[in-house]
Amino acid sequence: MAPLVASDARPTVDVLIFAGGIGSRMGAGTRPKQFLELSGRPIIDYTIAHFAHHPLVSSITISCVASWAEYLESFLETRHYATPIEIVPGGSTGQESIFNALDCVHRKREGEPDGIVLVHDGVRPLIDADAITACIESVAERGCTATIAPAIETVIVRDEEGMVSDVLDRSHCSLARAPQGFWREDFHAAHLRAICEGRNDFIDSVSLMSHYGHAIFTVEGPVENIKVTTPTDYYAFKAYMEARDQSALWRD
Repeated sequence: MAPLVASDARPTVDVLIFAGGIGSRMGAGTRPKQFLELSGRPIIDYTIAHFAHHPLVSSITISCVASWAEYLESFLETRHYATPIEIVPGGSTGQESIFNALDCVHRKREGEPDGIVLVHDGVRPLIDADAITACIESVAERGCTATIAPAIETVIVRDEEGMVSDVLDRSHCSLARAPQGFWREDFHAAHLRAICEGRNDFIDSVSLMSHYGHAIFTVEGPVENIKVTTPTDYYAFKAYMEARDQSALWRD
């Protein structure tokens, strides 16, 4: 398949960023982890910027914890992104937060040709343009796509008593990353089916789509694209950004 290019003929690409959690594992008091700052910018803005500057992205919808929506809206007004950005209320679970953003896009795109949606964590700020492009192109060519990174440590399986029952060959193991990509109508239909069945416990969107019979393909993304969930993750993110800035200074 030829690489996608920005044009009226290509499918729309709507990005769903979920930021509805409060981040209790971060230990940051009342400030959710996605709003912790680095160099005067909340973590979520680093995430948003990657998609807002990507030439294939049509729009961004952010499912945000309600008490911080006004703050996020005010901050984004200072950023002047050209890509349209909409904020919707987050849900009580990640699955519900994603659906709130997805349903907003579904209603907005009613009557239009099917398009692609990408789902991304607000606290995965170390994604890059190449991985975003690869995910979009994979969805266009093959369907549901998970971004992954190689497992670089040994993976063991424990039994109910805590004994090691298997040691997996890590060359066959990968770590789930983001974004995850889908055709919009298939994704929306799967969410509606889960709602009808009272299922609200899917750990991520790939799990939901796999449960309802969709094949999942993969593309590899950057190893550093961690989810900033704990203080250790935050300091790793900070160190990476500082190292990148230092590298840029040396190149200049």
